[in-house]
Amino acid sequence: MSRDHAQSAETPFLELLARGASADAYEQPVLLARAEGGPADRIDALERAKHLALRVRSELEGRRRREAELSALFETAHDLAGLRDLDAVLRAIVQRARSLLGTDVAYLSLNDPERGDTYMRVTEGSVAARFQQLRLGMGEGLGGLVAQTARPYVTDDYFKDARFQHTGTIDAGVRDEGLVAILGVPLMLGHHVIGVLFAADRRARVFEREQIALLGSFAALASAAIDTANLLAETRSALAGLERANEIIRDRSGVIERASDVHDRLAELVLRGGGVHDVAAAVSQVLDGTVEFTDAAAAPEYALEASRADGHVVRHKDDWIAAVAAGDELFGALVLRGHPGLDPVDQLTLERAAMVTSLLLLARRSAAEAEQRVRGELLDDLLDARDRDPRLLDDRARRLHADLSAAHVVLVARLDATAGDADQEAVARRRLWAAASHLAATRHGLAAARDGGTVLLLPLEDGDEATDLARRTARHLGRAVHEAVTVGASAPVRDLAARPDGVAAAHTEAGRCLDALRLLGRCGDGAAAEDFGFLGLLLAGDQNVPGFVERTIGQVVAYDERRGTELVRTLDAYFSCGMSPARTKEALHVHVNTVAQRLERVGRLLGDDWQSPERALEIQLALKLHRLSAPTRH
Repeated sequence: MSRDHAQSAETPFLELLARGASADAYEQPVLLARAEGGPADRIDALERAKHLALRVRSELEGRRRREAELSALFETAHDLAGLRDLDAVLRAIVQRARSLLGTDVAYLSLNDPERGDTYMRVTEGSVAARFQQLRLGMGEGLGGLVAQTARPYVTDDYFKDARFQHTGTIDAGVRDEGLVAILGVPLMLGHHVIGVLFAADRRARVFEREQIALLGSFAALASAAIDTANLLAETRSALAGLERANEIIRDRSGVIERASDVHDRLAELVLRGGGVHDVAAAVSQVLDGTVEFTDAAAAPEYALEASRADGHVVRHKDDWIAAVAAGDELFGALVLRGHPGLDPVDQLTLERAAMVTSLLLLARRSAAEAEQRVRGELLDDLLDARDRDPRLLDDRARRLHADLSAAHVVLVARLDATAGDADQEAVARRRLWAAASHLAATRHGLAAARDGGTVLLLPLEDGDEATDLARRTARHLGRAVHEAVTVGASAPVRDLAARPDGVAAAHTEAGRCLDALRLLGRCGDGAAAEDFGFLGLLLAGDQNVPGFVERTIGQVVAYDERRGTELVRTLDAYFSCGMSPARTKEALHVHVNTVAQRLERVGRLLGDDWQSPERALEIQLALKLHRLSAPTRH
């Protein structure tokens, strides 16, 4: 098929991408070509162009969704920084939550300590008056379950869910609204639940983990807005009750001006993509002190936990500690040094700066995770040889600061310790993938999770060898995950964009090296095919390994497969026991006569000279290769 033909096939899909057409519209060019009786190669080109365009569309939609989520969080943080009307901020939070989660209804309920119940504060998308006016007893309904456990809860079918207490009043309101699937997350102030933020649909729906986390972020902002409003109300009440109003106004004016200044600075930092240390520097200027961001391990433990628990700054000697956290995750702390006297409004300023810092860290981590996914997708495409256009591969790599024309090595890394619990093993694998992704990003390479381990594609520096790179990678990943990591490496490969099949072949070679290391008991080490001598030549994939095994022990393997016998296992044990029938029968837990009969059968299959030194060496090598080529269970 000519290049002009391929480009003409791509044109209608580029137009669909440009105008943001729906996914169904991408079928039209193919259907039209078939209806017109177009040539087969033209239709095939359209099919390939369609699949590529749909992948691009999916990626663009995912990026737009993530950008919309971050933008909504930043906009809400900006609203909070300039808080004037609590109801307006809460309405904005509920509206944005409903829009981003794509639900029919979103609403927020708050606890009423005086009446001992909870009530609807804000609703969006609701059409039933009885639902909007609900007042619920404590512990009732899905919201009661969220309030009791201080954890998010989701139900796919509200009326069939028996985990929470149903009441006639609540069920009637929910039935009037027509709700089926409901997600609720707690509004927390310190350890106390002050309300619940809900997202609900009028049809069965499964809420994804990312959607639950997003609603939790909005709930944290809503809690902060309520906390801010309470603090402002307390401040106004205190000001109204003081006798020396003029003196207090004069004293407070500077503090309020500084608070407004820091709010404006923080909003500007968020909008222009500032970093954590930029926030610390801005707050330092406003508070006339030294503010630093520190890791959790470097901050005073008691003060940090106290600040995290109640959401406020905590004094520690002459310093002030504000925990930087999001949900249950603790990032570190903002520390104001050598400032024992701190105005309450300045305390609030430091607390808000900590909240903005946590948002920036979450945004930075989301961006890093997105880049890791893009690197993994490019490596997956190279491994599966799905993208044959060298220009597109080069362009994707350049955007990740990778050079596919340079010499690279494919490395397969795997944890050696197998956790007894499946969840623990999954966590360990995620740690390995995260460490490998970080290494790939710093080395201008690629990384992807694959087959229970991690695959890396790293550039080979001048004067370096694949073996050295494999060993360094094994040590680096082992230190990062605090467990032994074994790494098998391929020989160097070049011109990856023009020869994507070479990456798949190198991956196979690296996987065989990894299996050889583990078979030889060299767990936690790294090696390439060149380290295994003659065995390495076979592992490299250029030799006919299956043919060698077939010629050497193929008759024995076939006999076992036909008869269900264990001649191969007996041969393995026989050589492992120094060719001693007595020790072999102990290893196999059978009678010595059984061993003799099996070896006699082997002799008839392989020839009388099978125990000669030369034949014995070839048979042992074939047995090892047979084990290497067999599927490995992890």
